[in-house]
Amino acid sequence: MLIPSIDLMGGRIVQLERGEQLRLAFDDFEPWIERFSRYPLVQLIDLDAAKGVGDNRRVMVQIARRLPVQVGGGVRTAGQAQTLLDAGARRVIFGSVLFRQEGVDTATAETISSAIGPQAFVAGIDTKGGQIAVRGWREQVRVTPAEAIAALEPWCGAFLYTHVDTEGTLSGFPVEIARSLRPLTRRQLIVAGGIRSQEEIDALETMGVDAVVGMAVYSGLLAT
Repeated sequence: MLIPSIDLMGGRIVQLERGEQLRLAFDDFEPWIERFSRYPLVQLIDLDAAKGVGDNRRVMVQIARRLPVQVGGGVRTAGQAQTLLDAGARRVIFGSVLFRQEGVDTATAETISSAIGPQAFVAGIDTKGGQIAVRGWREQVRVTPAEAIAALEPWCGAFLYTHVDTEGTLSGFPVEIARSLRPLTRRQLIVAGGIRSQEEIDALETMGVDAVVGMAVYSGLLAT
């Protein structure tokens, strides 16, 4: 399944390369909302909140009322997640709050799961240089994706794996990583980072893996 991505920064839809360099920006939301309205799920990320430099909550709520979205970016508590769910979001992505330098924070995962239910809880696993990246991808922790999946499996309904090294590059997602992660969980597995073609999406779907796509859609490389 192709899941279009809407990344927000400074009140605009943007596409960044490796989470840092701005490559594309759009002020007009309507064409994209209209195009994405036929998809069963759209990913909506607040990059400013993820980096701790503000937020785009008002815009996120407006979009969540119109599209079936899973939302993320700077969500730290079950209360914040519930506000987004009440606004219309289908699911909420938690990332940095699930990790500490010493390992996975399963107590926080359990608290979130108990409050909003596992089916509304997506665990975000972002890697950079082979290590899990947190706090807007600016810090890293000594936890492997396999360790994170094993620890979080009881609490979430889906995993979102983002390969930061290829994010926004249109260089292709490392499919072997998806192949290695898929047997580790019975939950929905979604991957992101550099996906550029329908062939990649089809190959991932054959494995039982869904694909978040951003740059390839906004640049016109992949039709939606």
